[in-house]
Amino acid sequence: MQRHRQRWQLLTAGLLGSVLLLAGCATPPPAKPVSYAVLLDNPDGTTGAITLTGAAGQVLVTRAGFGAMLDGSAQPYSVDQARLNADFGAVLAARPHLPVTFVLYFDGTSTTLTADSKVLIANVLAEVSNRAAPDVSIVGHTDTLGSIESNERLGLDRAQAVAKLIADAGLKVIDLSVVSNGESDLLVKTPDETAEPKNRRVEITIR
Repeated sequence: MQRHRQRWQLLTAGLLGSVLLLAGCATPPPAKPVSYAVLLDNPDGTTGAITLTGAAGQVLVTRAGFGAMLDGSAQPYSVDQARLNADFGAVLAARPHLPVTFVLYFDGTSTTLTADSKVLIANVLAEVSNRAAPDVSIVGHTDTLGSIESNERLGLDRAQAVAKLIADAGLKVIDLSVVSNGESDLLVKTPDETAEPKNRRVEITIR
Protein backbone atom coordinates (compact mmCIF):
# COMPACT_ATOMS: atom_id res chain seq x y z
CA MET A 1 0.00 0.00 0.00
CA GLN A 2 1.90 2.96 -1.23
CA ARG A 3 1.71 6.37 0.38
CA HIS A 4 2.84 9.73 -0.84
CA ARG A 5 5.77 11.15 1.04
CA GLN A 6 7.42 14.53 0.85
CA ARG A 7 10.55 14.48 -1.25
CA TRP A 8 12.29 16.84 1.14
CA GLN A 9 11.84 18.50 4.45
CA LEU A 10 12.63 22.13 5.00
CA LEU A 11 13.05 23.84 8.33
CA THR A 12 13.14 27.60 8.30
CA ALA A 13 14.05 30.09 10.96
CA GLY A 14 13.49 33.82 10.99
CA LEU A 15 10.94 35.87 9.09
CA LEU A 16 8.77 33.09 7.72
CA GLY A 17 5.56 33.78 9.62
CA SER A 18 3.40 30.69 9.29
CA VAL A 19 6.33 28.26 9.33
CA LEU A 20 8.40 29.38 12.29
CA LEU A 21 9.39 32.65 13.91
CA LEU A 22 12.89 32.50 15.33
CA ALA A 23 14.37 35.78 14.18
CA GLY A 24 17.74 36.56 15.62
CA CYS A 25 18.39 33.27 17.42
CA ALA A 26 20.38 31.49 14.74
CA THR A 27 24.17 31.77 14.66
CA PRO A 28 25.53 30.20 11.46
CA PRO A 29 28.17 32.23 9.55
CA PRO A 30 28.28 35.16 9.45
CA ALA A 31 28.06 35.70 13.20
CA LYS A 32 24.92 37.84 13.23
CA PRO A 33 21.18 37.16 13.40
CA VAL A 34 19.99 35.60 10.17
CA SER A 35 17.03 33.81 8.69
CA TYR A 36 18.06 30.39 7.38
CA ALA A 37 16.78 27.05 6.17
CA VAL A 38 18.06 23.54 6.94
CA LEU A 39 17.66 20.46 4.75
CA LEU A 40 16.78 17.21 6.56
CA ASP A 41 16.66 13.60 5.48
CA ASN A 42 13.29 12.17 4.51
CA PRO A 43 11.83 9.56 6.89
CA ASP A 44 12.90 6.82 4.44
CA GLY A 45 16.53 8.00 4.58
CA THR A 46 16.62 9.70 1.19
CA THR A 47 17.63 13.33 0.75
CA GLY A 48 16.20 15.83 -1.69
CA ALA A 49 17.42 19.37 -2.33
CA ILE A 50 16.32 22.96 -1.84
CA THR A 51 17.13 26.12 -3.75
CA LEU A 52 17.04 29.40 -1.84
CA THR A 53 16.76 32.58 -3.87
CA GLY A 54 17.00 35.99 -2.27
CA ALA A 55 18.18 39.52 -2.76
CA ALA A 56 21.83 38.49 -2.43
CA GLY A 57 21.77 35.54 -4.83
CA GLN A 58 20.81 31.90 -5.14
CA VAL A 59 22.15 28.87 -3.29
CA LEU A 60 21.47 25.13 -3.70
CA VAL A 61 21.48 22.84 -0.63
CA THR A 62 21.80 19.11 -1.35
CA ARG A 63 23.27 17.67 1.87
CA ALA A 64 21.18 16.75 4.90
CA GLY A 65 22.09 18.78 7.98
CA PHE A 66 23.31 21.72 5.91
CA GLY A 67 21.68 25.14 5.95
CA ALA A 68 21.77 28.36 3.99
CA MET A 69 20.57 31.89 4.51
CA LEU A 70 17.27 32.77 2.91
CA ASP A 71 18.70 35.81 1.14
CA GLY A 72 21.14 33.57 -0.79
CA SER A 73 24.16 35.45 0.56
CA ALA A 74 26.35 32.49 1.56
CA GLN A 75 27.17 28.93 0.54
CA PRO A 76 25.67 26.02 2.51
CA TYR A 77 27.14 25.34 5.94
CA SER A 78 26.79 22.49 8.42
CA VAL A 79 24.26 22.93 11.21
CA ASP A 80 25.06 20.73 14.21
CA GLN A 81 22.42 18.91 16.23
CA ALA A 82 22.68 21.27 19.19
CA ARG A 83 21.95 24.29 16.99
CA LEU A 84 19.18 22.39 15.19
CA ASN A 85 17.55 21.55 18.52
CA ALA A 86 17.92 25.10 19.82
CA ASP A 87 16.39 26.75 16.77
CA PHE A 88 13.90 24.13 15.62
CA GLY A 89 13.26 21.92 18.64
CA ALA A 90 9.61 22.96 18.95
CA VAL A 91 8.95 22.35 15.25
CA LEU A 92 10.66 18.96 15.29
CA ALA A 93 8.66 17.87 18.34
CA ALA A 94 5.39 18.97 16.74
CA ARG A 95 5.85 17.09 13.46
CA PRO A 96 3.05 14.55 12.94
CA HIS A 97 3.94 10.88 12.60
CA LEU A 98 3.83 9.55 9.07
CA PRO A 99 1.38 6.71 8.38
CA VAL A 100 2.81 3.25 9.01
CA THR A 101 1.52 0.03 7.45
CA PHE A 102 1.91 -3.51 8.79
CA VAL A 103 0.97 -6.69 6.93
CA LEU A 104 0.05 -9.75 9.00
CA TYR A 105 -0.42 -13.22 7.50
CA PHE A 106 -2.68 -16.12 8.48
CA ASP A 107 -2.56 -19.91 8.47
CA GLY A 108 -4.76 -21.64 5.89
CA THR A 109 -8.39 -20.58 5.93
CA SER A 110 -8.25 -19.62 9.61
CA THR A 111 -8.06 -16.43 11.66
CA THR A 112 -4.84 -17.66 13.29
CA LEU A 113 -1.77 -15.55 12.63
CA THR A 114 1.39 -17.20 11.38
CA ALA A 115 4.23 -17.45 13.88
CA ASP A 116 6.17 -14.63 12.19
CA SER A 117 3.13 -12.34 12.21
CA LYS A 118 2.44 -12.97 15.89
CA VAL A 119 5.85 -11.48 16.61
CA LEU A 120 4.84 -8.28 14.78
CA ILE A 121 1.82 -7.64 17.01
CA ALA A 122 4.02 -5.98 19.63
CA ASN A 123 5.22 -3.51 16.98
CA VAL A 124 1.64 -2.76 15.91
CA LEU A 125 0.56 -2.07 19.49
CA ALA A 126 3.62 0.10 20.13
CA GLU A 127 2.91 2.20 17.03
CA VAL A 128 -0.70 2.75 18.10
CA SER A 129 0.29 3.66 21.66
CA ASN A 130 2.90 6.18 20.45
CA ARG A 131 0.28 8.35 18.75
CA ALA A 132 -1.80 10.89 20.62
CA ALA A 133 -4.92 10.38 18.48
CA PRO A 134 -4.44 7.17 16.47
CA ASP A 135 -6.46 6.51 13.34
CA VAL A 136 -6.32 2.81 12.46
CA SER A 137 -7.51 1.11 9.27
CA ILE A 138 -7.66 -2.70 9.21
CA VAL A 139 -8.39 -4.49 5.93
CA GLY A 140 -8.81 -8.26 5.74
CA HIS A 141 -7.91 -10.34 2.68
CA THR A 142 -8.02 -13.99 1.59
CA ASP A 143 -6.74 -16.19 -1.17
CA THR A 144 -9.14 -17.66 -3.76
CA LEU A 145 -9.95 -20.92 -1.97
CA GLY A 146 -13.70 -21.05 -1.34
CA SER A 147 -16.54 -18.90 -2.55
CA ILE A 148 -16.50 -15.14 -2.92
CA GLU A 149 -19.09 -14.85 -0.13
CA SER A 150 -17.21 -17.06 2.32
CA ASN A 151 -13.98 -15.21 1.64
CA GLU A 152 -15.68 -11.88 2.26
CA ARG A 153 -16.70 -13.17 5.70
CA LEU A 154 -13.27 -14.67 6.38
CA GLY A 155 -11.52 -11.43 5.49
CA LEU A 156 -13.76 -9.56 7.92
CA ASP A 157 -13.19 -12.15 10.64
CA ARG A 158 -9.44 -11.69 10.22
CA ALA A 159 -9.70 -7.91 10.39
CA GLN A 160 -11.90 -8.10 13.48
CA ALA A 161 -9.47 -10.51 15.16
CA VAL A 162 -6.69 -7.96 14.76
CA ALA A 163 -8.95 -5.14 15.97
CA LYS A 164 -9.67 -7.21 19.09
CA LEU A 165 -5.95 -7.53 19.80
CA ILE A 166 -5.72 -3.72 19.84
CA ALA A 167 -8.81 -3.41 22.05
CA ASP A 168 -7.60 -6.12 24.44
CA ALA A 169 -4.35 -4.19 24.89
CA GLY A 170 -6.42 -1.31 26.29
CA LEU A 171 -5.40 1.11 23.55
CA LYS A 172 -7.73 3.96 22.68
CA VAL A 173 -8.25 4.58 18.96
CA ILE A 174 -9.90 7.78 17.77
CA ASP A 175 -11.01 6.36 14.43
CA LEU A 176 -11.09 2.64 13.67
CA SER A 177 -12.03 1.20 10.27
CA VAL A 178 -12.46 -2.58 9.96
CA VAL A 179 -13.36 -3.89 6.49
CA SER A 180 -12.94 -6.92 4.26
CA ASN A 181 -11.75 -7.12 0.67
CA GLY A 182 -12.09 -10.90 0.65
CA GLU A 183 -10.43 -12.28 -2.46
CA SER A 184 -10.98 -9.11 -4.53
CA ASP A 185 -7.56 -7.51 -3.92
CA LEU A 186 -4.98 -10.25 -4.31
CA LEU A 187 -1.38 -9.44 -3.48
CA VAL A 188 -0.33 -12.34 -5.70
CA LYS A 189 -2.61 -12.83 -8.72
CA THR A 190 -3.79 -16.43 -8.92
CA PRO A 191 -6.57 -18.44 -10.57
CA ASP A 192 -9.69 -19.35 -8.59
CA GLU A 193 -9.39 -22.06 -5.92
CA THR A 194 -5.67 -21.44 -5.42
CA ALA A 195 -3.97 -21.47 -2.03
CA GLU A 196 -1.54 -18.56 -1.74
CA PRO A 197 -0.06 -17.68 1.67
CA LYS A 198 0.72 -14.07 0.74
CA ASN A 199 -2.92 -13.40 -0.07
CA ARG A 200 -4.08 -14.56 3.39
CA ARG A 201 -3.39 -11.30 5.13
CA VAL A 202 -4.55 -8.25 7.05
CA GLU A 203 -3.17 -4.81 6.21
CA ILE A 204 -3.05 -2.35 9.09
CA THR A 205 -2.45 1.36 8.45
CA ILE A 206 -1.83 3.56 11.48
CA ARG A 207 -2.03 7.33 11.15
